Formats: sequence, C-alpha cells, structure tokens
Amino acid sequence: MYARRRKRYFVLMTTCLVLFVSAWAFVRLISVPAAVGLCVAALVIPPIAAIVGNRREPDDRWFDEDWNPDRDTYRR
Repeated sequence: MYARRRKRYFVLMTTCLVLFVSAWAFVRLISVPAAVGLCVAALVIPPIAAIVGNRREPDDRWFDEDWNPDRDTYRR
C-alpha cells in the first residue's frame, strides 16, 4: 500500500537527517572520525530509501497493468 511505502521512506530519511545533525552537532566534539563515520552511514541511506519507497507491494496496481473487471484481476 502507498501509505506503508511512504512511511518507510519517511523513517529512513528521518534517520538520515538525525545522523547528519547529530554527527556535526555533538559527536564531532567527542570524535571527528566517528562523526565522519556517521556521515558516511547517512550518505548510504537516501538511495536505499528511494528503492524502498518505490518497491512494489503485492496489492499495488502498477503503471503497466490493466484492470480486467471480468476476472477481478490485473493483466500484464
């Protein structure tokens, strides 16, 4: 369902934002290599979030499928 995918995307991007902000707000005061490591981890998250946000759920209607009202199913 669209709402489920949207929620997963939102959670991943929020995690990314929290990692960036925490890395340079207070982790850098303790350890610069740890802050850089958090930023590298945060850089990996947006492509994963895009894949998760665009992944098709089993009950989703996709753009290249036609609705077949006689059989109450989708055709490919």
